[in-house]
Amino acid sequence: MTKSLLFMNWTLKLPLVLGLALGLSACGEAPTQSSKSFLNFASARPEPEGIDPERKAFAIAMAKELRARGQRVWCVPFARNASGIEIRGNARTWWSQAEGVYGRGHTPKPGAVMAFTGTRKLPLGHVAVVSEVVSEREIRIDHANWKRNQLSFGMTVVDVSQKNDWSAVRVMSTPGQLGRVYPVSGFIYEPETRS
Repeated sequence: MTKSLLFMNWTLKLPLVLGLALGLSACGEAPTQSSKSFLNFASARPEPEGIDPERKAFAIAMAKELRARGQRVWCVPFARNASGIEIRGNARTWWSQAEGVYGRGHTPKPGAVMAFTGTRKLPLGHVAVVSEVVSEREIRIDHANWKRNQLSFGMTVVDVSQKNDWSAVRVMSTPGQLGRVYPVSGFIYEPETRS
């Protein structure tokens, strides 16, 4: 190849390389407009009582580290890191694993882990951390991998169960739109919180 062809190829590739470098650098910084594809915030609000900001920051940092290494971000490690509830294994097993070890119940509380039941749509189940109780029938959650490989914060969840017991919920994945109905086993509380 002649020098002019090599130079031309490099000048064409330079904007691509710079764009890639800028895009990857967003993973190691605080959330900005450009990094919202990884960190989805419903809106900025102070942490309610029951949410440990240091745990949440650690969970976010661990997820960013995984992404930077090209690895998947899953709901289980994020929920464990953000809540302090030390359960391992697929999300669908968390409810049964919590029995006798952690408090369990059907009342949402900030910092509790909401355990989605495994279904055909969610064969491994799902876990999310309650970030805010808005009303008896509405909460907000922080979680990972609801949208593939992403973190979502302040996502609205509405109780649609007939008995008002949070056994069936709809999640607002798209602003203004509640999704399908998902079964929920219940909420797992830190050891000092039982209901």
